[in-house]
Amino acid sequence: MTGTGRLLVSPAALAGELAAEPSPVLLDVRWRLGGPPGIDSYREGHLPGAVFADLDRDLSAPPGPAGRHPLPDPADFQAAMRAAGVSQDRPVVVYDDRDATAAARGWWLLCYHGHEHVRVLDGGYQAWLAAGLPVTMADPAVKPGDFTARPGHMPVLDAAAAGSMARTGLLLDARAGERYRGEQEHVDPVAGHIPGAVSAPTADNVNPDGTFRSAAELAARFAALGARDSMVGAYCGSGGTVAHEVLALALVGVPAALYVGSWSNWMADPARPVATGG
Repeated sequence: MTGTGRLLVSPAALAGELAAEPSPVLLDVRWRLGGPPGIDSYREGHLPGAVFADLDRDLSAPPGPAGRHPLPDPADFQAAMRAAGVSQDRPVVVYDDRDATAAARGWWLLCYHGHEHVRVLDGGYQAWLAAGLPVTMADPAVKPGDFTARPGHMPVLDAAAAGSMARTGLLLDARAGERYRGEQEHVDPVAGHIPGAVSAPTADNVNPDGTFRSAAELAARFAALGARDSMVGAYCGSGGTVAHEVLALALVGVPAALYVGSWSNWMADPARPVATGG
């Protein structure tokens, strides 16, 4: 799945689709590391018809040795998506507040579980507001969907595979540069990065307004990092926002495997090596 038109949708284009039938299912995945809870933002206003999907509850299993955001059990994910109105053959659009770092998690999980028509609202809720489009505080009437979760449609890495890819291929670290270098770590107890990984902060995938940079700019960025046509890997702190990196790579046709446990899983084993510095 490549190309901006298949992966992203603008506010104006989405507004047109919502005026037709059948309209896309809308998932509001606003979330911020450390809070406040996204449901608070949803209750203050959301796209008409959108259903809130909690990244911690609906899009992840409980935290543990596998990481802070392990993959949800397929049955649990299926139930959450059906309750949100997601069906197998009906398009889905996922959005967050602005830059898709949370929305991409919903996009990736739906793709991983076999949904073939998922896009992200480029620029998120803030872009929708900036376009002067309507919002509501009303809870939507949701007809349960028939989505069937069939995991395995997107490539994933475990710790061993991530370590190997860092040594022999290209493993991108999607966290902020200071966390990669080990200068600052405010979430996990160990600072640093997987030896051999290359720093590639997700913040560099987007424009100042939170929309994705052009395909040409993204292609040049990832080519400079060493990502071209062969498979690369990516990780973040907990496995949540790394999907943003996978989405940005998909926009330019580069397939990427996601290390689900990410740094929170890697550093949980003291036997695994840790690197610091640039």
